[in-house]
Amino acid sequence: MTTQCKVKSIESLAANTYRILLHPETPVTFKAGQYLTVVMGEKDKRPFSIASSPCRHEGELELHIGAAEQNAYALEVVEVMKAALENNSEITIDAPHGDAWVREESENPILLIAGGTGFSYVRSILDHCIAQGKNNTIYLYWGAKDASQLYAKAELDKIMSEHSNVTFVPVVESAQDAWSGKTGNVLQAIHSDFDTLENFDIYIAGRFEMAGAAREQFTQNLNAQSDQMYADAYAFI
Repeated sequence: MTTQCKVKSIESLAANTYRILLHPETPVTFKAGQYLTVVMGEKDKRPFSIASSPCRHEGELELHIGAAEQNAYALEVVEVMKAALENNSEITIDAPHGDAWVREESENPILLIAGGTGFSYVRSILDHCIAQGKNNTIYLYWGAKDASQLYAKAELDKIMSEHSNVTFVPVVESAQDAWSGKTGNVLQAIHSDFDTLENFDIYIAGRFEMAGAAREQFTQNLNAQSDQMYADAYAFI
């Protein structure tokens, strides 16, 4: 369903990463883990995960968009959003989309995996699970190039301190001297921490290559069930 939205605010989260709040003219019903598309043209609809959760987004839709200069696909959307905010004009979205939404009825442990701004996808799921009082054990692994890109680390550390069923593990590719956490590849970090992922519900957001590698590695080496692995990428690969 297409709807018009006002751009309420644009905030810098990290270098070339923005939090954008949209206010749709009619409420958008969605499930945690779904995405919307920004309509740039009749045949040009660009997908972005909804970072807010459906149970407490209060009519607003939150996006986290990584828009480095070399990523024209996302940068053009941010520029359109900035123009709409400045001119008090509207943008068009199409939502909801995606089948990788959280399976709320499941009591299995949950593994959330994000690469970069794929965090927006798992944030919606995590926030929804907390708001619904789910007691599933939840692990969230977030991989980034460096610590500066982990823009929600303080928020996640606080959530982990308040909810004993939540474990947050940040992983950076390149670490500064002050970094004391895990370094390297986020999938390798999971391999080192788990002997098995049998019976886990696994939700993944990141580059298609990462989603594909996770499915292959986890099913072959960690007993994961492919029908309990969810990613929007799996509709295309």
